[in-house]
This record gives sequence, C-alpha cells and structure tokens, in this order.
Amino acid sequence: MVDRTTPEYKDYVLERLEVLDEITCRPMMGEYLLYYQGLLFGGIYNNRVLVKIVSTNEKHHLPEEIPYKGAKPMYQIENLEDREQIREIILDTCEGLPRKK
Repeated sequence: MVDRTTPEYKDYVLERLEVLDEITCRPMMGEYLLYYQGLLFGGIYNNRVLVKIVSTNEKHHLPEEIPYKGAKPMYQIENLEDREQIREIILDTCEGLPRKK
C-alpha cells in the first residue's frame, strides 16, 4: 500500500469525478477529503477512493477498507473507469448522509 496519495492519482480521481458538478476536494493531513454540494462523502486515502458507509449505498456491494489506523471502515470504489457507476455511488452515499441544518 502507498503511504500517501500521489498528486497524479488525486488529479486522475478528480477528472473521473467530473461526471458530477459541485465536487470539491480539500487536502487533509497528506490525503484528500471529497465533498459533493458541500457535503463530505468520502476521500482519497493511500491512492484509494473511499466513501462513507450508509444504508443507501449498500446495494453497490463495495469492499470495505480502513482509510487510516483507528478510522471507521469505508467502502472503496475500485472501478474508476465507469463514470455512471461512480455518479450513482456518490449520489446514493450523499442521500444517506445527514444534512446540516
């Protein structure tokens, strides 16, 4: 496993996520947090795209991974070539996340 996400991988992921408007990426301790419409839904950790586990994204049957030591498991999006699937996973993840009031 890679110790940190490479800038090249981050750029590749962001290009793949262009399927959705309003995706933002913020650096955090050598890794990157991913937001959709201001809602934190996942991140890029050690050259892996991970999304939070919620009931609304279970149907995608994604593998669970630990983003970093001591963290809760997250789902890994392994196939970054299928943009429509990426779009569905992100929208389903965000649907299950609580929104700030």
